[in-house]
Amino acid sequence: QVHLVESGGGLVQAGDSLRLSCVASQRSISRYTMAWFHQAPGKEREFVACTVWTSGSRYYSDSVRGRFTISRDDDKNTVYLQMNNLKPEDTGVYYCGGQQSWVQLKTTTAYDYWGQGTQVTVSS
Repeated sequence: QVHLVESGGGLVQAGDSLRLSCVASQRSISRYTMAWFHQAPGKEREFVACTVWTSGSRYYSDSVRGRFTISRDDDKNTVYLQMNNLKPEDTGVYYCGGQQSWVQLKTTTAYDYWGQGTQVTVSS
């Protein structure tokens, strides 16, 4: 069992930056694919970025590529999402997810563990 806790959300203006953190406990995430998903108000949870433990590869959605960076510090059992040049459409709850495999990376059902989410609000 992996317990995930996100933090770092807040209210910012368009063009600002935020760094989200996802701290894992109860088990090391060094052999987990970790991802961030975004859920806008009234919409489905959507893939943002992931980091695959087997290869170190990182993948991003088209909407955030070039603006967001996912990273991980396995010694701290933490995954980060650096969010730059934020836009109003980035508003929503950001969830951290983890899976022990590396399949269906952009699909919520592929992830076994989730945090409670952290709210990001970007004003125009």
